[in-house]
Amino acid sequence: MSDAQVGLVMATPLIVIFAVMLHRMGVLRLSGTIAAVIMSVAIAIALFVTQ
Repeated sequence: MSDAQVGLVMATPLIVIFAVMLHRMGVLRLSGTIAAVIMSVAIAIALFVTQ
């Protein structure tokens, strides 16, 4: 794996965890949390495949 792919593998779970934590604190609504998680995973997959 390249450095960029390793970075994606490490950063994506952190983004998901951060979104869930914001939802639990009441900062994000459920729809915003779901959108953030889906989009971050989709972007990570797209970038991982193209690297």
